[in-house]
Amino acid sequence: MNWIEEISNPHARQWEEFYRNRWQHDRVVRSTHGVNCTGSCSWMIYVKDGIVTWELQALDYPILNNGLPPYEPRGCQRGISFSWYQYSPIRVKHPYIRGVLVDLWRKAKETHKDPVEAWTAVIENEAGRKSFHQARGKGGFRRTSWDEVTEIIAASTMYTIKKYGPDRIIGFSPIPAMSMLSYAGGSRLMQMLGAVSMSFYDWYSDLPPASPETWGEQTDVAESADWFNSKYIVSVGSNMSMTRTPDVHFAAEARHNGTKLVVFAPDFNQVAKYADWWVPVNAGQDGAFWMAVNHVIMNEFHYQNPTPYFLDYMKRYTDSPFLIELNEVDGKFVPGRMVRAGQVERTKDVENGEWKFLVWDEISNAPRMPQGSLGFRWQKQKGQWNLEPKDGLDGSEIQPQLTFFGSSEEQLSVSFAEFGEGKSFQRNVPVRYIETANGKVAVTTVYDLLMAQYGVGRGLEGDYPASYDDENLSYTPAWQERYTGIDRQTVIQFAREWATTAEKTEGKCMIIIGAGVNHWYHNNLIYRACIGALMLTGCVGRNGGGLNHYVGQEKLAPMAPWASIAFALDWQKPPRQMNSPSFHYINSDQWRYERTYTEPQPVSRPETESHRDMTQEHTLDANIRAVRMGWLPSYPQFNVSSLEIIRKAEQAMADDSAKRSRWTCRADSTRWRISADDSPNRSFDSFS
Repeated sequence: MNWIEEISNPHARQWEEFYRNRWQHDRVVRSTHGVNCTGSCSWMIYVKDGIVTWELQALDYPILNNGLPPYEPRGCQRGISFSWYQYSPIRVKHPYIRGVLVDLWRKAKETHKDPVEAWTAVIENEAGRKSFHQARGKGGFRRTSWDEVTEIIAASTMYTIKKYGPDRIIGFSPIPAMSMLSYAGGSRLMQMLGAVSMSFYDWYSDLPPASPETWGEQTDVAESADWFNSKYIVSVGSNMSMTRTPDVHFAAEARHNGTKLVVFAPDFNQVAKYADWWVPVNAGQDGAFWMAVNHVIMNEFHYQNPTPYFLDYMKRYTDSPFLIELNEVDGKFVPGRMVRAGQVERTKDVENGEWKFLVWDEISNAPRMPQGSLGFRWQKQKGQWNLEPKDGLDGSEIQPQLTFFGSSEEQLSVSFAEFGEGKSFQRNVPVRYIETANGKVAVTTVYDLLMAQYGVGRGLEGDYPASYDDENLSYTPAWQERYTGIDRQTVIQFAREWATTAEKTEGKCMIIIGAGVNHWYHNNLIYRACIGALMLTGCVGRNGGGLNHYVGQEKLAPMAPWASIAFALDWQKPPRQMNSPSFHYINSDQWRYERTYTEPQPVSRPETESHRDMTQEHTLDANIRAVRMGWLPSYPQFNVSSLEIIRKAEQAMADDSAKRSRWTCRADSTRWRISADDSPNRSFDSFS
């Protein structure tokens, strides 16, 4: 019985004391982790003698709704092991500076007591500046003090402002949702210096451009608890178990509630392993799959067996019934602009007529201007900005006609381009004619053009596919196989399941989409193919439905007061802000790697006269035009210091601030140019 003696031996149980000490604590502190997942999970931090000993998820989240699961458990493996990172021996705890630079700085400080003068001696010494520039990327950092690095930063900033102007100082930080205070500290400094705060969400491709393109907003997505309300969840390039770990339990709980979970991913990822259906689509080819899905939905649920809920939704909440001009160019008809209210006699004198658009009204059998399009937002009379089936002229009820199919005056053959394969198609579209200030114009609806673009023939003549098995005409289930690697029957089955669920639940189908798609070139087109399926089946704006972009979330509750602090609005207005993509595109000469719009396009497509000049331009031309028109902030503003401009204006018009402003605005190119259009340094001759 030696083993009994061993257990009773106190010396053999000393390890238990270590275990007890490991979990001892003298207080518990509530905290969170300021990281870029923006989950902001609530953690109980156990502290002993000022040292974090362990973390535990908080369990006191309020219940959002009695019909929804609770938020906890809310947290992730990274959060619960955060103290290991905090006390890691490889964590950088001190500032480091490149050795070549610090040697130059310390030598300059020996002869220049003023830090700005010392930095001037460093940066204006050609050999010295070259030496530390060439050392970049080669390591050689040395530990230094906070006093020394902050002095160098301050001195170099002041030198740059004095010599080049404050708008040559550029500040960038990740999202404020990561840490509102740390972001605000840096951005406020920038604005009080007259420097520039750069955008972040678009620069590192977390912003889905399809959202502002489609809805005019940044990323207004549902709270993750709404996943539980869905009846059909599709994950597209979003590995929620990895990237939305605190939220993914709602998706798992939704499955237990009867929701079907489908995962599109080239790899068998953490979400695919417990999904109901894994579709291993080829990387970056999701758009082709969804275009084929839309083809099936439009054919079976809009044309062959029209679904009343879908058609009513399209009329009410999309631009599908709006009228589009068909323009004849080089003997072919091509889609033109939306028909404006100012083009027809009845509404030619309305305010903002160029920005109010027309539909065909079934009641009056004539064009009408529905209340709520863009021009109503900016007119003098307020309160008419909601899109409603009311005539914007007299308030009478209208019934927008979704399609001219079966009631058209004529059919016209319209040219459609398929850029992926360098093809163009001629497809008949039903049209009506309306009288405009420029004479009789052929028009059709957005919906009819959409049908034609997707290749849903409806018995019309032209290059329409005969069946789902047509491999040569876009966008059939057979056509998508060569891109996605997915069998056509999978597309058909998925489209039918999706649309049937949406019909029975009135829109409780949801797409959770993320960086796996958003970081691809032309990500907006993939997103918009997904958005098309949501709109065609009435899923946007419904609990349990819609597009949920989860690369990152930015939800700042106190946005207005925080912005006042972060951008020094109490100090000066307006703040200097610029979108980072344009800044780098212009100032790092990325524009030199591109040519005009038309050069990379494989399809020779007729263009209208109004568009022809723009298509011959370069992307930089569009940036420059936007800057000149005041649409796009751009820094540095001019090719000379803004401080120098002020000094010249004061010399010219010393006693009158209004005259100084007018003098500055009228300055011609012999004085200065906007920096984006500094032609001596940005000539196209080098590659044209």
